[in-house]
Amino acid sequence: MDLRLNGQKVLVTGASQGIGRATAIAFAEAGCRLHLTARDAASLAELKAECEAIRPGSVTLHPMDLTDAGAVDTLVSRCADIDILVNNAGVIPSGPLDSIDEAAWRAGWELKVFGYINMTRAFLPLMKARGSGVIVNDIGNSGQHFDHNYVAGSSGNASLMAFTRALGGRSLDHGVRVLAVNPGPVATQRMIKIMKRRAVDLYGDDSRWQEFYASYPAGRPATPEEVADLIVFLASPRAAYVTGTVVTIDGGISSRDSII
Repeated sequence: MDLRLNGQKVLVTGASQGIGRATAIAFAEAGCRLHLTARDAASLAELKAECEAIRPGSVTLHPMDLTDAGAVDTLVSRCADIDILVNNAGVIPSGPLDSIDEAAWRAGWELKVFGYINMTRAFLPLMKARGSGVIVNDIGNSGQHFDHNYVAGSSGNASLMAFTRALGGRSLDHGVRVLAVNPGPVATQRMIKIMKRRAVDLYGDDSRWQEFYASYPAGRPATPEEVADLIVFLASPRAAYVTGTVVTIDGGISSRDSII
């Protein structure tokens, strides 16, 4: 299927690893020109080489911490004409309420929750003025499948789900789509860190984290590439009537609740 994305300009935050990295590569394969940002300049440089092996001369790097003062304004000055924004940067600490102090909670929300909000606040008006654009928020299914042991993440993700729906319900009036994906467990270093913490909470032993796979569909988490493929499709003109919604990709985990 031709996704009709050739030549589109895409900004991916948190692009140096995991879903962000896979998403950058998938957009490169679709013929897009990429703006990639993350804190890890060395990993970004490696990713640039991989993407430009697919499409030479197609990648511009912006290594920075999006929580720094003026960082978002800098991105706007460098890539105001992007067609697609993928908000992906951010890690919210795992654990129950009594294990996360205020500083850690605020730091996690500053990068992810307020990071997504601030990036959207900066780029959405530019897209509206042009009458076109897509914003895809990579959130996480704990925002709909509430998790006592990931309370800061569940709360933050639920907020971003509401944020996405509130904006996307009206944005197409201006030619812009705002939507989100909610991945469940994905095979990334971030997921391993969370699962090791969960294994400590439940078993007192972080080496038992892979035991959680037994309850997953097909006995495995999603791959970053599976999530990236969904993001790229939703950002494409093939999904032109999709906005104000959150698409879950978790193998059915969120639909397994039962009163019996």
